[in-house]
Amino acid sequence: MAGDALNSVDDAGVDSADTFRPPRLLRSSHLQSILGSVPPRAWLIRRRAAALLAASNTMVLDCGEGVRLLGFHTPQGPDRRSTDGRRLAVLLHGWEGSSESPYVLSAAALLFQRGFGVVRLNLRDHGATHALNRELFHSCRLPEIVGAVRALSTQFPAARLYLGGFSLGGNFMLRVAADAGAPDVIAGVVAVSPVIDPEATLRALEQGLAVYRRYFVRRWSRSLRAKQRAWPGVHDFDELARSADLRRMTADLVQRSTDFGSLEAYLEGYAVTGERLASLRVPARVLVAADDPIIPAADLRRLAPSERLTIVRTRYGGHCGFIEDWRRPSYADRFMLEQFQQFERPGSPQGSARNGS
Repeated sequence: MAGDALNSVDDAGVDSADTFRPPRLLRSSHLQSILGSVPPRAWLIRRRAAALLAASNTMVLDCGEGVRLLGFHTPQGPDRRSTDGRRLAVLLHGWEGSSESPYVLSAAALLFQRGFGVVRLNLRDHGATHALNRELFHSCRLPEIVGAVRALSTQFPAARLYLGGFSLGGNFMLRVAADAGAPDVIAGVVAVSPVIDPEATLRALEQGLAVYRRYFVRRWSRSLRAKQRAWPGVHDFDELARSADLRRMTADLVQRSTDFGSLEAYLEGYAVTGERLASLRVPARVLVAADDPIIPAADLRRLAPSERLTIVRTRYGGHCGFIEDWRRPSYADRFMLEQFQQFERPGSPQGSARNGS
């Protein structure tokens, strides 16, 4: 399923069109990007995830430095062959998504069905978590995600952890896998449509279809207002929440809530380009689509070569889409499952940095 394997990081990506070939009616990048979050597919995903949701337990993780993050743990039942004592999938959503996002639920449901325990983690200020932490979320808060993974390794000491992330969540999980503070029990990481160069992503949102820009502005503004309500007298986002300019909103965030001296420094702070992934400590798989309207596939050329990194690029798929049949798990779901299964096999290959045209 992983597609062809080529050897140059200087090329444009792996074309896996032979393994992911959606019907012609589903080849639009915009339809792929939007379809997963709207009815009827969103309803069907939730129905597929009914057993997962029914067995989920709320958990609040102590991530260090007083930071708490909310997650939902679904253990395997006693009648199943695999238990959390062996493998636990930890999934992280994208920006302004949550543990309830359809793409998270879809992957989680398939992994749970195939014997994985699952933790669906929320980033700070995502989902209904604005009251948990006083300070505002930003994308350079990597230590708390590393802390969450460490907390899970302590809570489930016999488990190997399989990290999966989508969009910004994929970016975070790749950085966790390259961080010296991450626990040794991580088996590997799969990132679907991860943010690679935040400046390029911001530019794509500014120059692309207005529907994406409006979506993120609306969701972010709603989140800022929720944060202000949760911490009255601490935050005042009234003016910022009325803005419709993502770049200006982000620059204001940098000034208010980070120690970075400029917007450019902040965006570089969570890029995974250059040597950022050269220190990967576990096998990593990156799945991207050449037609992603938010994550420019050309950014793949700027990833550092690593024997632990495998890049798979499909011709179609949009952003976190990869839908072949709107009623069934996506190609991305099956890709994540297959990679996790490879990670757990003794002597499985560590992967190589691969790109091609």
